[in-house]
Amino acid sequence: MNKVLMLVSLCALVGVAGCSEKKEEKEEETKYLVTSPLKTDTTVTNEYVSQIHSIQHIELRALERGYLQKIFVDEGQVVKKGQLMFQILPIQYQAELQKAQAEANFVEVEYKNTKSLADSNIVSKNELALAKAKLDKAKAEVTVAQIHLGFTEVRAPFDGIMDHFQVRLGSLVDEGDLLTTLSDNSKMWVYFNVPEAEYLNYKTHAQQENLKNVNLLMANQQVFDYPGVVQTIEADFNNETGNIAFRATFPNPKGLLRHGETGNIQMTLPLKNALIIPQKATFEVLDKKYVYLVDKEGKIRSREITIAAEMPHIFVVRSGLTKDDKILLEGLRQVKENEKIHYTFVQPDSVLSKLSLYAE
Repeated sequence: MNKVLMLVSLCALVGVAGCSEKKEEKEEETKYLVTSPLKTDTTVTNEYVSQIHSIQHIELRALERGYLQKIFVDEGQVVKKGQLMFQILPIQYQAELQKAQAEANFVEVEYKNTKSLADSNIVSKNELALAKAKLDKAKAEVTVAQIHLGFTEVRAPFDGIMDHFQVRLGSLVDEGDLLTTLSDNSKMWVYFNVPEAEYLNYKTHAQQENLKNVNLLMANQQVFDYPGVVQTIEADFNNETGNIAFRATFPNPKGLLRHGETGNIQMTLPLKNALIIPQKATFEVLDKKYVYLVDKEGKIRSREITIAAEMPHIFVVRSGLTKDDKILLEGLRQVKENEKIHYTFVQPDSVLSKLSLYAE
């Protein structure tokens, strides 16, 4: 009798324990957050690798052959238009000028004598014309000699900044030898390449949206203080890359930007009826983006999507989703394909407004 009572008690205990475990399982059922894409008008900021050029960047070369006698400037110096920079030894050209002037003086005396005789009808008018031609030729040779002498002085053609010297004091330079380069950095031209689809978006909205203003993200990840303006777009696309070159002009009053720098152009473009989802709702497999869709039965399955643009915490979806799809918002690593889940639906505008808090 006692054994029967003990067996009944044991069964009762087992039954109670089983019920307790089932109750705990129900209480511990995981509920996931699910949302939908948000369809809305927005803007996206695209970045393009850029090259920075001075508005004027030229090579200064020797115009005459000779020894570099003097250098009046230094590397990196700011120079003014017309300022004397280099002097090539002028002795030879000074001698040539003196010779040409002496010849011109002699011919002028001859011309005056011939004119006096012509006025007295002693010589013909043809002889006077010949003497006048000799005088004009001699004066022209003086002008040429003066020009050659002037070429021994190299002056700044505009206000700018000197680059490093290609020659040193006393060097023998030939006509055309590079002396240095000069940059006008008062304004900078920034070149960047834009894909065809983004070019079309830009041209479609540039007038009504005033999209010509762009920003420059410098190499130190700081945004340049002054915005630029897109002023030029090249005529043709590059068939190899599918891009077209833009040029933006930036003021550079503090001289911070220099020729040859690099950076990223930031251009803001409007997106109409864009589908937006949180970045945290996606996962990546072999460089492809996926989300977990939740069907009417609560089962999940993966779907590949393509991304049109990326913003902080947000992806703009080009294809793969509709605004009525339900996607898993969190716990992506805890679920498996075709698994049935319990979830709570969160309105997409509420999710997007709290993305900075949700970001992992």
